[in-house]
Amino acid sequence: MSEITPGTGKTVTVDGKDVALFNVDGAFHAIDNECPHRGGPLGEGDLEGCIVTCPWHAWQYDITTGESITDDLTVPRYETRVEGGDVLVALG
Repeated sequence: MSEITPGTGKTVTVDGKDVALFNVDGAFHAIDNECPHRGGPLGEGDLEGCIVTCPWHAWQYDITTGESITDDLTVPRYETRVEGGDVLVALG
């Protein structure tokens, strides 16, 4: 958890699935790591507030909803909770 500081994100693997995990002012948000536009790694994207920008083609997504602000695409969003020093992600 401490390696994902506020305003940053990281790709993590949860049950064999790559997930983009972000820290927004101490609140954690998780979305699918694969951009639905062309498969870019969202966990490597730049985060501004609650908006992540895909590093491949600059498509943007609201990490709190999974909705694209670039087009009508959405990316799956996953519930998170902090337990002890770990961030738990519920895939389904």
